[in-house]
Amino acid sequence: MTPLDKPLKRELRIGEAVYTLMLDPDGLKLTEKGRRRGVELAWKDMVSGDAALATALQASLEAR
Repeated sequence: MTPLDKPLKRELRIGEAVYTLMLDPDGLKLTEKGRRRGVELAWKDMVSGDAALATALQASLEAR
């Protein structure tokens, strides 16, 4: 298995929108193509079960 030791970027289409998915050793980030802000999720939150809580918290902070 190849270790994830540097960022890996891929483009994907969800419906009509195009997104950039970046995977790195700390977690993942999904942003709309051409934008800087997006959804971030740390690997440790995902494996601990705190992923939904972390995502909800991030969304509530961005809504302000």
